[in-house]
Amino acid sequence: MDAPFGRLLTAMITPFDAEGAVDHGRVWELAHHLVETGSDGLVVAGSTGESPTLSDEEKVALFRAVVEAVGSRARVIAGTGTYDTAHSVELTQRAEAVGCHAVMAVTPYYNRPSQGGLVAHFEAIAGASGLPVMLYNIPARTGRRIEVDTLARLAAHPGIVAVKDAVGDLAFTTETVGAVGDGMVVYSGDDVNTLPIMAVGGVGVVSVAAHLAGRPIKRLVEAAAAGDLAEARRLHQALAPLCRALFLEPNPMPVKAAMNELWEPVGEPRLPLVAASAATVAAIREALAVAQRA
Repeated sequence: MDAPFGRLLTAMITPFDAEGAVDHGRVWELAHHLVETGSDGLVVAGSTGESPTLSDEEKVALFRAVVEAVGSRARVIAGTGTYDTAHSVELTQRAEAVGCHAVMAVTPYYNRPSQGGLVAHFEAIAGASGLPVMLYNIPARTGRRIEVDTLARLAAHPGIVAVKDAVGDLAFTTETVGAVGDGMVVYSGDDVNTLPIMAVGGVGVVSVAAHLAGRPIKRLVEAAAAGDLAEARRLHQALAPLCRALFLEPNPMPVKAAMNELWEPVGEPRLPLVAASAATVAAIREALAVAQRA
């Protein structure tokens, strides 16, 4: 099945400077780095990008900066979903105005709407612009799962083309792929589940680990898409320790700490997140050495 945004999308962290403001110079450098190491698309201001602590103005400025940085070399998917439909619609329209290629809409969190409410919410977002929509199904963060029947209903909407599946249940994902047919594609929302999800019909991954290991992850998704199971399995095993290490503490604490040490300064997370421990960074460094040998 075609991957509308490419096989490897990176859920991009938001770099901050020493005063805690968004560092737009580093945003440009990071966007270039991610594209150069294999990313077909960048998801901006998602959970890895610390969206809950970004103002609307900061988000829109980020969307604009990443679009300007990568041009036509990668798709820019703006994280515009919130727990307020009207707010999500407004952000979606602003993302379109600055040139984003698509939006990602997370399940409304905290207020726990019904499945009917989810359909109405996502259809409102999809109808607000001409941009294609990727849903983000992550019940561990939102307290509400988009159920399979609901995904099948939403797949009938021409503007809703994909779902980022971070449900953590391969049986659920298998059922989702069968239910949505050609109307919606499934991306893995967890690095460690990329190969299993692609094996049951997924098309790629929205990755955190690609900040550090973009090239082997790109080879993994390409091998899986080509049906080269032996190569995909080899890369999956080599990358699995890194995928686990990056979630020893709440995301994006580990990946930001690792990028500070192993790439360039990207700042500390905003409260209530804090810097990851030295032990976590050591575990990432050790696991990354294995991944880089793959």
